[in-house]
Amino acid sequence: MKLSFSTLGCPNWDLNSIIKNAKNYGFDGVEIRGIKDQLDVSKLQEFTRRTSETRDMFADANIELICFSSSIRMAEPDKSKRGEHLEELKRYAEVCENFDTPFVRVFGGQIDELSWEQAIDEAAATLYQMIELINNADAKIVIETHDDWMAADHFKALMEKVNSEKVGILWDVNHPYMFIGEAPEETWDKVGKWIDHTHWKDSRIAIDTVMGFEPCLMGEGDLPHEQIYDVLKNGGYDGYLSLEWEKRWHPELAEPEIAFPQYVDYMKRLMDR
Repeated sequence: MKLSFSTLGCPNWDLNSIIKNAKNYGFDGVEIRGIKDQLDVSKLQEFTRRTSETRDMFADANIELICFSSSIRMAEPDKSKRGEHLEELKRYAEVCENFDTPFVRVFGGQIDELSWEQAIDEAAATLYQMIELINNADAKIVIETHDDWMAADHFKALMEKVNSEKVGILWDVNHPYMFIGEAPEETWDKVGKWIDHTHWKDSRIAIDTVMGFEPCLMGEGDLPHEQIYDVLKNGGYDGYLSLEWEKRWHPELAEPEIAFPQYVDYMKRLMDR
């Protein structure tokens, strides 16, 4: 398994700083979720008109560009916005082709008043449209365990219904465990064969907050990281362990210059046990 970070954690870094620090801190890859003021990097020249230059920057540093984390939602109750999500996916599919990047992250989204049976049917119909858009590209859609979509049972039903090699799961190890109390073994047993990518973080219970927990540096919270890592290792997972330090949304968090090298040190000790 390899280490990466999401640029969600370094909203003030430019592309040069992202690549330079990834190399200096000992990361193997980078997951793009915005650069400075632009969250949708499919609109940036570095990923559209100046692709050769950007590719060379990553190659020279021996850093892989592993995922473009979009704002696309699979489940979108507002039907007027569904076309926007498909257009965004078109752009990201092209960007992935230009950079040999294997994954586009999409959110699960909200199901509102739908039953889970209805929600799974609607989500499958949306995914069929998305699959058509990326069918000729090498990129794959990975749906994050996020929003209303966290339970392994719901993902299992959806993945079996869609039954496509163009769709996988991004396991955010925090959300199913902290929100709904799902054990890592249950997540893997039910949907492990579809897990292509993972997001890592730590958080601690904080009952006075909106979510009921708050983010913290690795090892300072309540996530059973050793247990999660062992589940992945024993299951044969060989993908990335990507730090999602939510500095963009929580500016009070420690700076990436602190959180990123701390993550590498923590994870290497965990993996070397």
